[in-house]
Amino acid sequence: MTSRRTLLALGLASTAMLTACATTPSPSYTERPPIVFMHGNGDSAALWQTTIWRFESNGWPRDRLFAVDQPYPLARDDDAVAQPGRSSTTDSAVFLKAEVDKVLKATGASKVVLIGNSRGGNTIRNYVQNGGGADAVSHVVLGGNPAHGIWLVKGFRENNEFSGLSGFMQQLNAPKGPNGDEVTPGVKWLTLRSDNNDKYAQPDGLWIGVPGQPTNIGFDGPALKGATNVVLPRVDHRETSFSPAAFAATWQFLTGEPPRSTVIAAETNVVLDGRAIGAENLSLNGGQVSVYAVDPATGARRGNAVHSKSIGADGRWGPFSARGDTSYEFVLNAPGYGITHIYRSAFPRSSGAVNLRPERLAPADANAQAVVVFTRPRGYFDAQRDTMRFDGQSPPTGVPPKGSGVSSSRLRIAAAEPQRAVTGEFNGERITGLTWPAAQQHLTVLELTY
Repeated sequence: MTSRRTLLALGLASTAMLTACATTPSPSYTERPPIVFMHGNGDSAALWQTTIWRFESNGWPRDRLFAVDQPYPLARDDDAVAQPGRSSTTDSAVFLKAEVDKVLKATGASKVVLIGNSRGGNTIRNYVQNGGGADAVSHVVLGGNPAHGIWLVKGFRENNEFSGLSGFMQQLNAPKGPNGDEVTPGVKWLTLRSDNNDKYAQPDGLWIGVPGQPTNIGFDGPALKGATNVVLPRVDHRETSFSPAAFAATWQFLTGEPPRSTVIAAETNVVLDGRAIGAENLSLNGGQVSVYAVDPATGARRGNAVHSKSIGADGRWGPFSARGDTSYEFVLNAPGYGITHIYRSAFPRSSGAVNLRPERLAPADANAQAVVVFTRPRGYFDAQRDTMRFDGQSPPTGVPPKGSGVSSSRLRIAAAEPQRAVTGEFNGERITGLTWPAAQQHLTVLELTY
């Protein structure tokens, strides 16, 4: 999806050190700088799972790849006003600095690479520009970062972090140096954006709740003067970071050559771990996780639980030795939430970022006998672009006929019926799970990996 001309430009932008390292088929520990991945608004480290797998599959050492979980990942409505359960731009930058310092100390490296999606790009820019990060960072990659805001409208939530008129955004984009660059000098910068399919880089205010009102932000909003700016055709907001095309462009920028493959290489021994967390990325201390091997065609369990653990203060539910050819059901039972049955495709590689988030039954679910959520954390559903089906319906309920702005669909089964299989399909990935009784506070999640 990245043009040959674009790849050449990216290669010229990389440093001599990394270009030299790229000639080594299996780079050693010291030949690759550590990478810190910063997630976006409301997200968690789990979204970087497939990106990390692709880095590993091309030889980047696993213990040089760090995906972080920011507490309170949602931005405040007004950046200057404290808001329960949310973080300011300063909070985020302070958090990132602490994480980078930990990585530098643990690895002995002199600098890190920072890769951020969406709001994570704001955090990275703030840390590099205002938090001392220019001395600790060699390269930055920003996917779908609303670099000039999501809207630039006088009188409309001007103090929000995502307003192009906010003091925060104006300060970040102030010209730097004689060429008027918007990026901090001394660091190599790459931005990745969609041609026209990013919900947060749209000239119309549909996705910010004001359809028909101009946002005064164009499709090129994520591009920055002074950076290498790459356009990825038809990718959506999250795919600017988590798609194979985004990985390929990032690898090219960092190493000076294309990756050997964007296909995830399978491992013989797969070990899974992660945290059981709520929406605020805080550990669900006191919850319980049980894991079952399931028949991928029917969702039926293949015997008793293969792993079970009570969740402590650190939130860790593993480690769990899995089979790379087996689909699993993760059952998360945490106080204050519904008993959530999460069905996943087989895991081809190990991961320490398999975060589990429980769901809650909503008031609209009150009359449902069963509730099933079909979700795509690393991208959106696009009825014009994607092949998808949820319990036989295409497009799934709630997915608009045009545009990439919805990442989940909710099925409410009203009629009393026996437990049955429900299937979600998306561009070749197929997940089947079982319905569970909503009256007993159970619900099902079919979670796509790709």
